Amino acid sequence: MIFMANEVQATATEAQAPQPAAAAAAPKKKAAPRKSSKKGPRVVFVKSKRKAAIARASVKEGNGRIRINSFNIETVEPKELRRIMMEPISVSSGTKSLSAKVNIDVSVNGGGISAQAQAVRGAIAKGIAAFSEGDDLKREYMKHDRSMIVDDFRRVEPKKFKGPKARARFQKSYR
Repeated sequence: MIFMANEVQATATEAQAPQPAAAAAAPKKKAAPRKSSKKGPRVVFVKSKRKAAIARASVKEGNGRIRINSFNIETVEPKELRRIMMEPISVSSGTKSLSAKVNIDVSVNGGGISAQAQAVRGAIAKGIAAFSEGDDLKREYMKHDRSMIVDDFRRVEPKKFKGPKARARFQKSYR
C-alpha cells in the first residue's frame, strides 16, 4: 500500500515539473482580425402579412423593375389587384422617384389572391420606406393608409369542442 502511494506522489510531482524554457517562451497566437469582404450593393429585406398570405421582398438599387414571384408586375391579372400592388409607388412624388431607382423582388405565398395582393402592397411599401433610410416616407405611408406599414395581426381562432367551428355550436334537436 505504501508503495502505491509513493508512485502516485511521484507522478504528481512529475506533472508539476517545470516545462522546458523553449515551450514556455513561445508566445500565444492571437486570432487575426477578419478582413471585411468587398461591399456590394445595398439590399433591404422586408416581409408583410395579410391574413394567411406572407410576402417577402428584397429591395436593391436598380432600374425600377418590380417582380412578383419572378413575374413582372405588369402581367398581374386582374387589373384591380395590380392597382392594389402598385399603390405604394403612387403615394407621392418621393415614392415615385425612389421606386424608379430600385429593383423590388417579391415572393408571396399562402392565403387567397386578394390577401396576397395586399401583402405584396405592404412589402413594397415597407421596402421602399426602409431603403430610403428616413422616417419621411414611412410617415407618408402611415398618413395615407396605415395598413401599408402595419401588418394584419388577425389570425384564425382554433376550433373548440362541441361545435363545427371556433364559435358555432352543433344544433340541438329534441326529435
